[in-house]
Amino acid sequence: MKTSLKIVCLWLALVTAVAAQAPTVPEQVGLSRPRLDRIRPAIEREIAQNRLAGGIGLLARRGKIAYFETYGMADKEAGRPMTKDTIFRIFSMTKAVTGVAVMTLYEDGRFSLTDPVSRYLPEFASMKVAIEKTDPVTNKRMLSHTVPAERPIRILDLLRHTSGLDYDGPRDEKGDPFFRKLGISATGSREGSLADFVKKLAQAPLVHQPGTIWDYGLSIDVLGRLVEVVSGQALDQFFADRVFKPLKMDDTGFFVPESKWPRLAALYTPNPDGTIKRATDAEQEFGKKKPGVFMGGAGLTSTASDYARFVQMLVNGGQLDGASILGPKTVELMRADVLGDLPRTLPNLPPPGYGFGLTFAVNRGPAQSATAFSRGEYFWGGAAGTSFWIDPQERLVGVWMMQTMLDLGKGDVFKRLAYQAIVEPEPRHE
Repeated sequence: MKTSLKIVCLWLALVTAVAAQAPTVPEQVGLSRPRLDRIRPAIEREIAQNRLAGGIGLLARRGKIAYFETYGMADKEAGRPMTKDTIFRIFSMTKAVTGVAVMTLYEDGRFSLTDPVSRYLPEFASMKVAIEKTDPVTNKRMLSHTVPAERPIRILDLLRHTSGLDYDGPRDEKGDPFFRKLGISATGSREGSLADFVKKLAQAPLVHQPGTIWDYGLSIDVLGRLVEVVSGQALDQFFADRVFKPLKMDDTGFFVPESKWPRLAALYTPNPDGTIKRATDAEQEFGKKKPGVFMGGAGLTSTASDYARFVQMLVNGGQLDGASILGPKTVELMRADVLGDLPRTLPNLPPPGYGFGLTFAVNRGPAQSATAFSRGEYFWGGAAGTSFWIDPQERLVGVWMMQTMLDLGKGDVFKRLAYQAIVEPEPRHE
């Protein structure tokens, strides 16, 4: 009798768990099913034109999954369809995870955001800033001289990309990349460690004075090393202990175990005409082996479901299913526009009408962004076309997964079509 009762209880628990993951009827959370149905034809047109292999779109509103659909193939050449548990290389969507990890230590009282990073990473104590000149004949950038940094790099600078560390780095006196001379690259390495990488990075002069310009780059990777030094743990272990395990993100990490390789999406690259081709065999290996350097700016692999749990935690103010990752006021700080009027080096990054918070672009409002997205909506994406957004006003989160390098437009299409499906806007609290 006891055995039968135990079986019944286990069955009920399983049914409850499955039901909790099943998508809600969209109308129950103020979304229109006929309007959501506009998404698939738009995505499938891209697939039919060989501009996309496949993708996954997931929407959750008011804490409930209202849309979770797959499109096309995870691997065209192998004939493997896209499935809801497909694993993706999420590249710069790693940055938000690192930002959350940093802020858990901030909540532990381990540092202030105005602290110089050199207090914890002394290799950044005496930074120089590159002053470059342009060769009038070759138009080639090259180092003219360096000047001392006018102030230290602060932890806040790393979080909002105003540190003077970008992805290209400065040039040397011959016009060659300084990073190459140091034996480092923006993608990190399987050799050495994050500590080695950051120490080499600190030997290069900065490309801007700290705190003066938004310039996208290696700031978040330095934050990953800060996490290691302050916590005493390797970055992958800290992520697991403080973020992934509490949130039950079981398929997220710095590499995909061999047993899960059949679920890893194939990687594609764009042709000049916008169609796609399969990436090289060497590029397909990215994410399959444990790296030496845990790149906090670009190293993770994940699934749509896992990352949806992460962003749902943020829209909930740092909590999810009994797990408390951050406090609500800390999340509020992370999604605040702390960039102000500082200039930026890239014309469309962040996009027009967006400021920047702590690892996220932040919408300054429809009047400035010329979008239907709410003021205070925040987002970021990855180099292979993956993206996410979080809208506290509409209590809406979206995750888009695909796997084509440097194709950022498909996620924008999904996002626009998601917003047009809102038929019951949330009351405004401005």
